[in-house]
Amino acid sequence: MTNSATNYKTVGRPLNRVGGTERVAGSYRYVGDLKIPNVLHTKLVHLDCGRAKINAIDLERALQVPGVRAVLSGKDLPSSVKRFGPSNKDRPILAIDETAFHGEPVAIVAADTVWAARQGAAAVEVDYEELPGIYTVKDALASNAHLVQDPALRPHSPFRETNILNEWKFGWGDVEAGASGADVVIENGYTFPMVQQFAIEPFTYMAEPTRDGITVYSAIQHPNYLQRVIAEFLEMPISRVRVIAPDPGGGFGGKQHAKYEPLLAYFATRIGRPLRLELTLEESFQAVRRTSAEAHIRTGFSRDGRIVFQDLEINYLIGAYEDIAGRLIAKGGYAAAGPYRVPHVRILARGVFSNTVPSTAMRGFGIPQSNWPVECQINEGARRLDIDPVQLRMRNLAEFGETFMPDDPPADGRWVETLQKGADAIGWDAPRPPGRYRGLAMGLKFGPTTGASYSIVRLHPDGSATVHAGTSDMGQGARTVYTQIAAEELGLPVENILVAMGDTQSVPFDLQTSASRSSVFMGNAVLRASRDVARQVREIAEEYYGCEARIVEPGVIECAVGRKTFTEVMAERFSKVKGEVIGTGSARAEYVEDHPLNGRPAFYEVTCTAVEIGLDRETGMIVFHKLVTVADVGRALNSQHVAMQDDGGAIQALGHTLMEHYVMDDRGRVLNLGSLDYRIPTTMDTPEELISLHVENGDGPGPYGAKGAAEGGILALPPAVAAALYDAVGRVVRDLPLTPQRIWEALQD
Repeated sequence: MTNSATNYKTVGRPLNRVGGTERVAGSYRYVGDLKIPNVLHTKLVHLDCGRAKINAIDLERALQVPGVRAVLSGKDLPSSVKRFGPSNKDRPILAIDETAFHGEPVAIVAADTVWAARQGAAAVEVDYEELPGIYTVKDALASNAHLVQDPALRPHSPFRETNILNEWKFGWGDVEAGASGADVVIENGYTFPMVQQFAIEPFTYMAEPTRDGITVYSAIQHPNYLQRVIAEFLEMPISRVRVIAPDPGGGFGGKQHAKYEPLLAYFATRIGRPLRLELTLEESFQAVRRTSAEAHIRTGFSRDGRIVFQDLEINYLIGAYEDIAGRLIAKGGYAAAGPYRVPHVRILARGVFSNTVPSTAMRGFGIPQSNWPVECQINEGARRLDIDPVQLRMRNLAEFGETFMPDDPPADGRWVETLQKGADAIGWDAPRPPGRYRGLAMGLKFGPTTGASYSIVRLHPDGSATVHAGTSDMGQGARTVYTQIAAEELGLPVENILVAMGDTQSVPFDLQTSASRSSVFMGNAVLRASRDVARQVREIAEEYYGCEARIVEPGVIECAVGRKTFTEVMAERFSKVKGEVIGTGSARAEYVEDHPLNGRPAFYEVTCTAVEIGLDRETGMIVFHKLVTVADVGRALNSQHVAMQDDGGAIQALGHTLMEHYVMDDRGRVLNLGSLDYRIPTTMDTPEELISLHVENGDGPGPYGAKGAAEGGILALPPAVAAALYDAVGRVVRDLPLTPQRIWEALQD
C-alpha cells in the first residue's frame, strides 16, 4: 500500500526550494562570486599529449611578463611535499618527472590579473619528450604494458607490478553448478563510456593564508574532508584550517574530493599571498570524469523465468590516479546482481590504471556501469524465454523482509510495487501507437554503509531557529528538507528557520555529502537536535511556570497555566536576560571490519525506469515520447524535490545513453573538450512526457521513514532504452552511447 504524509504539517509538502529564487534570478553567490582583497590569479600549464617525460622547465620568460608575481613547477617542489588522494596518497600537486594524462599540470603561474596569468602560463617553456601511453583496458592488461604508476606508490599492493589497482571478488552459491542446471545461458560483452559530470558552476578555488592558519574556498561536497586533507598536507592542526564552501552549483560526485585545493594552499603559503584559480570548461574535462567500463557477463535462467546465476567480470578504466576508484568499484561490483533473488552469483570487479584523466565519483557511484549489462541480460532472457520482461522480473524480485544478499539487510521495500507502478505509467499492457516502442529496466544501489553527521539547532528568544548542518546543498534541496524537519518538530513557520551550512568554523562535522545520505543521516541528526530543543523547552516551561508540562503537539506545551506555544515560552522566559535553547543531534553508522564494504547499507535505493520511444530509420535518431521513473523512497520529505531529483537523474542518464563520451586520439589527447564538441542533453532531447513517481511506505531509516533518493533516476535508463530499441530494430546494441551512427548500422544489418 502506498501512503502519503498526510498527518504532517510541513514534511511531505512540495515546499519551494530554499534559495531557489536567487538561483533562478542569478543573484546567488557561488565561490566564483566571492572576493578576497589582494588576491593573485593563477593559471595552470599543461602539455598537449597524454604522457610525456619532462626534461626541464624554464620559468624565466614567464617571470618577465608584466603582472606575474610567482611561478611554481613540479621540478621546484621539495621532496618533503607530499602527494594526496582520498584513498591512496598517490597524486602529486604538479607533475614532477612525467605527466600521466592529458591535462595534468606541470606548472602554475600567479599574477595580478587573469590576463597576466594566462600570458605567463603561455610563456612557460617545457622541454619534454612524448611517451607512448595506455588508453584502453586491453592496453593496460597487455603482458608488455608499461606501468602507469610507480610500484613504490603502493608498496603493499599485490598488484603493484601491474596496471591493476585491485580485484574485488564477490558472490555466493556455486555458479558452475548453477550453469549446469540452467535451461538458458546468455553470454555477452558490454561497454560503458567515459563521461563528464558537467556541473554548470565552473571549478573555482581560493586559498588565503591567515594569521592563524589558512582559509580555503571551494565548492567541495565534503568540506570536513577537505579540511582534513589540507591540514595533513600542510602539517597543520585541523583547527587552523578553515574551509568555506558555498552551496555548489551542481556536483554529481565531481566535487566530492580535493583536486587543486592542495596545490593552491601550498602555493599560497609559500608566497604568502591569497590565490584564486578558476578552471575553464575544457580544463574541467581534464580534472574529473566518470569511470568507463568493459563487462563480460553470463546469465542463466530456468524455463519458467527464474534467474539461476549471474557471472560478471567488469573492468573499470580509472585513469592515472586512484582517487576514490577503489570504493566506487567495490560498491559498483558488490551490488551488481540487483534487487533480485539469485541463488548463484560470482562477480569480479577490477580497477585498471591508464594514462587518462583520473576518474572520480559520479551519480550512481559505479552502479550504472554494472547495471547496464545485468539489466540488458534480463531483458534478453525474457525474449529468449518468450516471457514478458515485467513478469520475469516479478518472479525474481526480492519480497519485503527477504534476505537476497547474504550478510546484508533484507529487502526494505515493496519492490514489486515499484515495478508495477512503472509498468502501469508507461502503459505496458496497452496497445502501442504505430511507430512507438517500449522498454523497461530496474536498478538497485546501496545507500551509505558508514556515516557520521552532527547537527546543532538553536531556538532563539523570538521563536525563530537556526539549524547548523555540515551537508553541502548542491541541488538536492538539503536546506529545504532540514527546514521542513525543524519546522515540523518545533511547530514553527518555515520562514522563521534558517539553515547554516558551508563553513567548517561554524557548523559541526559531517562525514560527506554523497550516497544519497543527506536526508537519512543529517536528516536524523536535525530531527534529534530539534527534539532535544523541544525537550528542553518543556523542561524550561515546567521550571518557569511551576507546573508539570507536556508537549501536546509540535511546538505547543500544556500545563496548569494553559496551552503555550514554544514561541510564547521563549518570549516569557527570556524577556529580561536574553538567552536561547541549543539542541544537538547526531547519526552514525560504524565501520564493520569483516564486511566486504566495511559496513552494511543503511537502505537500498531501488528504481524502475520505463520508456516509450520513436525512431527515425533514415538517421538512427531516437525520439523520446515518454519517460517514467519510479523510486522507492520510504517517505518523500518534499514530494516536489523527489520528483525533480529523479527527473534530473533521468535526463542526466540520457547523456551516457545517447550521446556523451570522451573522444581520444592515439596520443591520449581528449579531442572533445568543452561544450562545443561534447554533447549533453538539452531541451531538444527532453522527452515529450516526463513522469516521476515514488512509492511511500514509511519503511526507511530516515526521518518519518524516509530513504535516500536522487541517484535512482540515473541507474536504469540505458537498458530500458536498449530494450525499446530492440523492439524497433530487432538487435541489441551493447556499446554505450547508443548514437545515431550505431543505431543506423544496426538497422543496416
